[in-house]
Amino acid sequence: MPRDVVAPDVTDSGNAEAPGVPSVRRRRFGGGAMNPVLEPLFRTVRATHPKADLRLIERAYDVAAYHHRDQKRKSGDPYITHPLAVATILAELGTDDETLCAALLHDTVEDTAYSLDELRGDFGDTIGSLVDGVTKLDKVKFGDAAQAETVRKMVVAMSRDIRVLIIKLADRLHNMRTMRYLPEHKRHQKSRETLEIFAPLAHRLGMNTIKWELEDLAFAMLYPKRYDEIARMVSERAPRRDLFLQEVIEKVSGDLREAKIRAVVKGRPKHYYSVYQKMIARDVAFDDIYDLVGIRVLVDSVRDCYAALGTIHARWNPVPGRFKDYIAMPKFNMYQSLHTTVIGPEGKPVELQIRTHAMHHRAEYGVAAHWKYKEEVGAPGPTGKVKPGSDMAWLRQLLDWQKETSDPGEFLESLRFDLSVSEVYVFTPKGSVIALPEGATPVDFAYAVHTEVGHRCIGARVNGRLVPLESRLGNGDTVEIFTSKSPDAGPSRDWLKFVKSGRARNKIRQWFSKERRETAIEAGKEAIGRAMRKQGLPLQRLMSGEALLALARDLRYPDVSALYAAVGEGHIAAQTVVQKLVSSIGGVDSAEEDIAETSLPTRLRGRPRGGGGAGVVVAGDADVWVRLSKCCTPVPGDDIVGFVTRGHGVSVHRSDCTNIEQLKTQPDRLVEVSWSPSDDSVFLVAIQVEALDRPRLLSDVTRTLSDQHVNILSASVTTSRDRVAVSKFTFEMGDPKHLGHVLKAVRSIQGVFDVYRVSGAGG
Repeated sequence: MPRDVVAPDVTDSGNAEAPGVPSVRRRRFGGGAMNPVLEPLFRTVRATHPKADLRLIERAYDVAAYHHRDQKRKSGDPYITHPLAVATILAELGTDDETLCAALLHDTVEDTAYSLDELRGDFGDTIGSLVDGVTKLDKVKFGDAAQAETVRKMVVAMSRDIRVLIIKLADRLHNMRTMRYLPEHKRHQKSRETLEIFAPLAHRLGMNTIKWELEDLAFAMLYPKRYDEIARMVSERAPRRDLFLQEVIEKVSGDLREAKIRAVVKGRPKHYYSVYQKMIARDVAFDDIYDLVGIRVLVDSVRDCYAALGTIHARWNPVPGRFKDYIAMPKFNMYQSLHTTVIGPEGKPVELQIRTHAMHHRAEYGVAAHWKYKEEVGAPGPTGKVKPGSDMAWLRQLLDWQKETSDPGEFLESLRFDLSVSEVYVFTPKGSVIALPEGATPVDFAYAVHTEVGHRCIGARVNGRLVPLESRLGNGDTVEIFTSKSPDAGPSRDWLKFVKSGRARNKIRQWFSKERRETAIEAGKEAIGRAMRKQGLPLQRLMSGEALLALARDLRYPDVSALYAAVGEGHIAAQTVVQKLVSSIGGVDSAEEDIAETSLPTRLRGRPRGGGGAGVVVAGDADVWVRLSKCCTPVPGDDIVGFVTRGHGVSVHRSDCTNIEQLKTQPDRLVEVSWSPSDDSVFLVAIQVEALDRPRLLSDVTRTLSDQHVNILSASVTTSRDRVAVSKFTFEMGDPKHLGHVLKAVRSIQGVFDVYRVSGAGG
């Protein structure tokens, strides 16, 4: 795909002389030449959708160009370049001409005087409805609850016509490509939305080319240092990997030629974000992911898929448990392929995907390819074609949820969970296939069959054996559910701890919302109390009626009981309520003595008083005991301020220390201090190292620090779920100017993408 589609200024195309749109149309179709601005778009349309009505598309462009004529993008380009770029992205996916017209017109109703009724009159109801759907999505402002509401509106729009979402995804993709012109906070907000909402939706709809580009663009925007580090590691290893890849491709191609199977064999591109995600999901280092070579084999028919698989397994041994047949059992987003992993040359594993050309097109473009391959839909599974409606089953399920779930935040959470997990396929006793999230239990299965079956479930039999309700289901299991006949039968609250599907979780919560409000209120009250005791907060003060009632109103609950019930039912976390309560009364009061206690005495032996040894003198009194505070570890060169503590001399803080605001409430105890380091002065420095986790990372960092002759006093390492290792080191230094060399040395370690000085333990 082109990185950015920029058309020449539309005023050059003849629109400027048109007093109104109708004259533009008359001139255009009275035998006039094709608009040169549209030539790249039409070239793509002719290649991907030969039967498209080019005149209709040109008319849509003329109307859009006329109405956007005085508008500019943030980049300074004419505004029409954006709809034109969105239409070009969609043309590359092979979408129909109605979608392309709606893409060209998608901002006219919202941003210009052109009304929806005029648009319907000019282009018909279908294009009018598509533009209306996109406009409605654009109107909703993002924020936490608003974002959930936006997604909900998307689902409704999708259910009416999936093309609305396809246009929205292409719109977001072009905006992400040109995001550099926006302010930083906007870039971050849009990139986070893209990673959390738009990329997973593209994946759900099978539009992998869009998904990969959205992910990489958002990843680079949100985590530029991690992105650059992975890009650097990829480029370092690319030549060696490409040689191995070429050897594998040649051997596979030769074997298939001998077997008289016509095939295209090529390497699979590695996307930076997917490399990073695999490092997190599989909990392995970069080398283990990147050294895994991926090959794609494209053949003419389903029969050839299985023949190619046999040919490849005859040359190399398959890895047990790594074969998956998505042709016989397609994934949720219409994806079909055979997956296998074999032990290739030099004993290295090679991943292979084998599919037909039609399956490949569908895997790349998803529902956008639906129009191109309409004739394939409707045949039974074994022929390799998709059953009608199977691609939209997930959409129908989402619609059910959004009708059932009153809380938009809960709906969004369910959607995020449902977007991110892979699936297992299990059978009913009658042989029907049900797709469930990976790790699903018999309870998830029961709710997938029917809500009442879920509520009344009391036991399960898997493959003929009785199993506990929390046991995990595997691919191919046959599941039978036992239900209770009792009128009082209902779900157990414990089920929420192990169910994996959003549907089951929503149904269970809904049941408790209706039937168990009193219990929920008690449970919520207890959970909030427990969260406060855990943090040692004053219960009496925080649990007073006024504070809680004000918070309940802020969170849009009618009263305190409703807030307790919401916590008890798991709609809002007790910890969130406590944090909001604390901030509403002005934050946790941390006593100045605590600050004083955490500061670090740097008295020199034989000199119990005075600040010279600490490298600091107090204005007007050289003989005062001075200590450098540990909360911000100041070193010469920092702006500093002194604070007279009770019985602990003067503690010295950096002027940007997090505790300064609190200290300024007592201005009479602030004193002026200045640096006066001597040869004996020793200063504490705290640094933070952020790196992509790998074996021996800590030993490499500590060795580098010791090579720089610094004395490490303390070290702590935490590894987050996204495989980022954050290490904090505190060490002594005589000359703070040496710090630059230390940071440079640490930054050159493989995997390290950031290293910087921090204000003590707080960061």
